[in-house]
Amino acid sequence: MWSQIAERLRRAIEDGTFRPGQTLPGEAELNRRFGVSRTTSRAALDFLETEGLISRKSGRGSIVIEPRVERPLNRLSSFSEDMRARGLNPSYRTISSQLTLAHPSVASELKISPNSPVLEIERVLLADLSPMATSRTYLAPVAFERAGLPTIANLDEGSLYNWLQETAGVALTGGHERIEATIADTNLAQTLGLKRPAAILVCHRTSWTSAKQPVEYVVLHYRADRYSFQVGLARS
Repeated sequence: MWSQIAERLRRAIEDGTFRPGQTLPGEAELNRRFGVSRTTSRAALDFLETEGLISRKSGRGSIVIEPRVERPLNRLSSFSEDMRARGLNPSYRTISSQLTLAHPSVASELKISPNSPVLEIERVLLADLSPMATSRTYLAPVAFERAGLPTIANLDEGSLYNWLQETAGVALTGGHERIEATIADTNLAQTLGLKRPAAILVCHRTSWTSAKQPVEYVVLHYRADRYSFQVGLARS
């Protein structure tokens, strides 16, 4: 019975009967409506919380939360592409964009000499005006030697990948990334609209051209309550 109740509530969330920020019926109401015990109704709500559909807080009930964006790990895509594929409107807020000298760790990722000039860009990535992630991007000289530097307006108005391809003539075709979890510090939590302590996902990505020339190294901090990653598995 608990799984049937959970499925009915899940459908009600998916069809918009219950929207993010709204409260689901409590255990007592579910007991009355479905004629089940408190243990059964609690199990249904516990399952929805495990699936990331609701947040259960003492005194506030079971609150529907914003759905997570799921991104497959076998495809290189921009933030804009990820958001639009899920019906969300992407936007950006650029914090800084400046030429700097490549730290040895950044130079290693981009396969350039340490202290080579790189463009460092820090942005907040938003979906439907809600912060989803922050990014600190380092672009190799090949990205701006001929095209010049992108303006703040360029960075605020659209995908960096689009700017690279359409303005700089650099198409990113592949890359690799490493993902780990950590706890947001005070500044990051404030930027992402999180209450501490809050878990975040940290993604280190290096992207390259078809000639395997690294162009971008970026560190992204995603809200763990809004973002998840998928990977296909096969048994060998």
